[in-house]
Amino acid sequence: MSDLDQFVRSLKYDANGLLPCVVQDAENGDVLMVGFMNAEAVKRTLESGRTCFWSRSRKTFWVKGETSGNIQKVKELYIDCDADSIVCKVEQTGAACHEGYRSCFFRKVEKDGSVSVVLPRLQDKY
Repeated sequence: MSDLDQFVRSLKYDANGLLPCVVQDAENGDVLMVGFMNAEAVKRTLESGRTCFWSRSRKTFWVKGETSGNIQKVKELYIDCDADSIVCKVEQTGAACHEGYRSCFFRKVEKDGSVSVVLPRLQDKY
């Protein structure tokens, strides 16, 4: 068994075989999105250098940017102390959010519960 396979097997996946992956901009640390990975998606991400996720709704793999062109090149990958969460630091091309924003976290919530859009939309939804 390769070192990569051993690493992938060492991670602690939830009951559905998934773990969360926080995607950050490698340059400034902005959180761009959160996705879910199973063992194969982790392996594909490490082998290809591009983020690969498991779609919980479509029950299939998806590589960020394969249809939109808004790719994420993985610069660094970290695991947390419990080995049940991942952080991918990436070089983001274009919008990370399917709503067309650089980050999926484009809405700010105030103490009174009001919500406002705080980032510009880079492109139409994709």
